[in-house]
Amino acid sequence: MINVGIIGATGYVGVELVRLLLRHAKVKRLYLSSVSFEGQQIEDVYPNLRECAEIKLVNADKAIEKADIIFTALPHGTAEQYADICIKKNKKLIDLSADFRFDDDEATFTKWYKESWKFPQTHAESVYGLPEMNRKKIAKARIIGNPGCYVTSATLALLPALENGLIATDPIIIDSKSGVTGTGRNPSAKNNFSECGESFSPYAVGAHRHQPEIERNLSKAAGTQCGVIFTPHLIPMSRGILSTVYAQLNDAIVSSADPEMNLKIIHRIYSDFYAAEPFVRVLPAGSVPCTKNVRFSNYCDISLHIVHGGKMLQICSALDNMVKGAAGQAVQNMNIMFGFKETMGIDMVPAAF
Repeated sequence: MINVGIIGATGYVGVELVRLLLRHAKVKRLYLSSVSFEGQQIEDVYPNLRECAEIKLVNADKAIEKADIIFTALPHGTAEQYADICIKKNKKLIDLSADFRFDDDEATFTKWYKESWKFPQTHAESVYGLPEMNRKKIAKARIIGNPGCYVTSATLALLPALENGLIATDPIIIDSKSGVTGTGRNPSAKNNFSECGESFSPYAVGAHRHQPEIERNLSKAAGTQCGVIFTPHLIPMSRGILSTVYAQLNDAIVSSADPEMNLKIIHRIYSDFYAAEPFVRVLPAGSVPCTKNVRFSNYCDISLHIVHGGKMLQICSALDNMVKGAAGQAVQNMNIMFGFKETMGIDMVPAAF
């Protein structure tokens, strides 16, 4: 049994962690921290937790002192200081911001997030937390950088294709749509109902901060630099991400005159690649993923299609941005770090509607 602390427990990701960890069989007690609501009960901030979590919000120091592992659900640039404390106190930390997503590449982080690392020594301890890529390293890590939500959707869609040399590495086109919880709990013009309701639009075109993280993952998988065109969109629903990916098939695949046979080959490669992964579902040929079918779950659903006269591979992937895209994946990482069953606490069945 372990004690768990959450710093930033009253944001959307923080409270999703609370929801998941309350039902985790190996979590003895939660210590929740919030600057804005310190001293209040979590159920006063989120009434859905009434009689489920009668937990008083404390300061970050107390949460770290009492917990075996800390989750930081904070804006970028703030997790490093807590990681430094955790390292010195021999505790573990999983960060859900971008602070530990770039391994030792401070230059890329600074370019996209306009900040330098304040505790560079903490990054020597960190591991990128996508289990389908880094499970063995995660098991030995003390600091985890939890992946971005768009990044998880795009990376899982493309890993088998790139590792098996099925597609050209430039350009790879990724078109993603996300629910408004991805913008965070603080009100803004972007997530105001009168702005985003009954509307659908791209944003941060060519400049979204998840693009370099996607490029890094895909380049590692391919063993060469990948060229990515990534466009995110905000769609008027609370949660979910649907990504549609396009890439040219390599000549060795296209040489067959039978696109249906090529699709069967690619489908088998994907099915074999993810056969042992508990949270990636490769859908039957002819099916397409839907955010409704992964809602409130840790699943990522993937479908495969050969298009453009048999010359291109189209991949669709869907996940819940608050679960597999954030809090659920963080709990999955915690399970790996402590040697728990990987699905523990996150084996939810998706809701039907």
